[in-house]
Amino acid sequence: MKNSDIGMGIYFREKAYEILENYLLNQIDSIKNTFILLDDRSYKHCLPILLSRIDLLKESNLIQIKSGEEEKNIHTCIKICKNLEKFKGNRKSLILNLGGGVITDVGGFVASIFKRGIRFINIPTTLLGMVDAAVGYKTGVNLDSIKNEIGSFYIPEFLIIDTHFLKTLPKKEIISGMAEMFKHGLIADRGFWIKMNQIKDINNINQWDHLIHQSILIKQKIVHQDPKEKGLRKILNFGHTIGHALESYFLNTEKILHGMAVIMGMICESWISSKINGLSIYDYESIKSTFYELYPVKKKFFDLSDLEIEKILMIMEYDKKNENNKIQFSLLKEIGKCSYNCKVPHSLIKECFFN
Repeated sequence: MKNSDIGMGIYFREKAYEILENYLLNQIDSIKNTFILLDDRSYKHCLPILLSRIDLLKESNLIQIKSGEEEKNIHTCIKICKNLEKFKGNRKSLILNLGGGVITDVGGFVASIFKRGIRFINIPTTLLGMVDAAVGYKTGVNLDSIKNEIGSFYIPEFLIIDTHFLKTLPKKEIISGMAEMFKHGLIADRGFWIKMNQIKDINNINQWDHLIHQSILIKQKIVHQDPKEKGLRKILNFGHTIGHALESYFLNTEKILHGMAVIMGMICESWISSKINGLSIYDYESIKSTFYELYPVKKKFFDLSDLEIEKILMIMEYDKKNENNKIQFSLLKEIGKCSYNCKVPHSLIKECFFN
C-alpha cells in the first residue's frame, strides 16, 4: 500500500512526516509557537521517534501530563491552558498531540477552547488512538466518572499515522485498539470483520498499515455523512452504551482499558440485538466466540450483583445519546449492518449480563 492520504488530512509514515515538516516550515511563524502535548509514556517511548524524524521540533515547547484516564478531566485542561499562557501561546499557536486517546481527546479539547480556538494536529501513538480517538473530530473530557461529558466537535489540521509507534505498546493495548476495529466491521463491513478474524499474529507490524487504513476509511465514511452525530454516526456507539458504563463503574476500583470495556459492551449488546433487532443466533455466537478468544473476559465482569447492575444502569442514564429519558442503543441487524436509536427495556439490559 502506498503511504498516501486517505481522505481529508490523514497521512501514513514517511509521507506524513514530509507533510508535517513542510507545514511547520510554511504555516507556522515560529517553531517557538508550537507545543507538543504528551504524557509520561509518550515522552519516554514516542517523543524520541518524532524528534528523530523532524529535527526542528527540538525547538518546540513540551507540555507533559501524567498517563492514564484519570487525567482526562477539566482540571488537567486548565493546567495545560496555563502552560500555553506561560509560554506565550496565542491564536496562531499549534498543538501537536502525541499520545493515545487521552492525549488526543484532551489536546483537541484544549485547542478548541484556548483563545477561542487554535490549531492542532493529532499524532496518535496507540492502535486505539489511530483508528478511533484521533479520528472523527470529537474532543472531550470526563466529568467525575461520566465519560466525555464535556467536549466539542473540532477539526484537526491533519492526522499522522506511524505504525512504528505500535512497537512501544504492550499486548493489552493492541487488543484494546483491535476492539474498535472489529466494531467497524460489525457495524458497516462484514468483509472487514472477516479480515480482522484472520489475524494470526497481533505483533506482526507489517499487517497494520493496511488494516488501519481500512478501519479509518469505514469510520471516515460514516463521519463524513453525519459529522455532528444527528443520525447515522450513532452506529459508531455500538458496544459503547454498556461499555462506557462498565468503564466508568470500574474507573475508581479496578480500571479496565477502553477497548476491553467495549468488548464486553459488544458481547452484551450483540445478545440484546439477537433478542429485539433480528441478529441471528449464529452471528451472535460468532461475535461472542471471537471476543472471548481475543480477550478472555474475567467472570466477575459478568457476575455482577443486582445492586452493581443498578448502579451501571444509573450511569447509562447520563449517556449523551439518550432522548426523553430513554436509554438509546445502537444494535446489530446482522454482521455489517447496524440500527440506531433503539430503545431497550431495563429488564433486557439487566438480563444481558447473565448471558
